[in-house]
Amino acid sequence: MFTGIIQAVGKVARISAAGSSADLVIKAEGFWGDVKIGDSVAVDGVCLTAARKSGAECAFDVSKETLDRSIIGKYKKGAGVNLEKALRASDRLGGHIVQGHVDGVGRCAGRRRSGEYVELDFALPAGLARYAVEKGSVAVNGVSLTIARVKGARITTALIPHTLDATNLSSLAANSRVNLECDIMAKYAEKLLAPLKGGG
Repeated sequence: MFTGIIQAVGKVARISAAGSSADLVIKAEGFWGDVKIGDSVAVDGVCLTAARKSGAECAFDVSKETLDRSIIGKYKKGAGVNLEKALRASDRLGGHIVQGHVDGVGRCAGRRRSGEYVELDFALPAGLARYAVEKGSVAVNGVSLTIARVKGARITTALIPHTLDATNLSSLAANSRVNLECDIMAKYAEKLLAPLKGGG
C-alpha cells in the first residue's frame, strides 16, 4: 500500500529480458538503506518486490503481466523513475490510497503553464474514463494527483512547483506514456453496485 507521495527519483541502471519477464535495476543514492529483500517498492506507481541490493542499486523481477500493463517494458537506461516505499501503519496518508496495481497506460495529451503551476492533460485508455471524477484522485506514474477537469476520456491535473521538482512528471512531453491507477474506491463501488444495475 502506498500514498502517491514520491520519496525519490531514481535512474534505470539496466533492464534486461528474462524469458517473458524482465530484470530491472534501479539506482538511487541513499534510498535503499532500510529496504529489505522482499519489501514492496512503487516504481512509477508499479508495486515491485525488492529482489537484490548492492550499494546504490536495487533489482526487481518484473512479470509479463506487469510488462503488459505498464510502461516498464519501454524503459531505457538512465530514465528517471518515481520511487515510494510501502506505507507504514503509523505514516500520514498524505496523498490517497494507492495499491501499486496499474490499471492501464495513458499518454500526456497537453501541457500548459499557469503562473507557478503546470497543467497536464492525460488521455485515458478505453474503460478507465468512467473512474475519473472532478476533484477525485488518480495516480500518474505513482504520483497522487487531483483531477481538476474531466472531458470525455481526457483529464486535466494541476501540478504545484514541489511536485514538478520532486517527480519525473516535469519531464513529460507530448505523447509520453504514463502508468495510471484509478481510485480504488471507485472500482469497489462499481463492483458492489453492479448487481443492482437495472434493479431500481
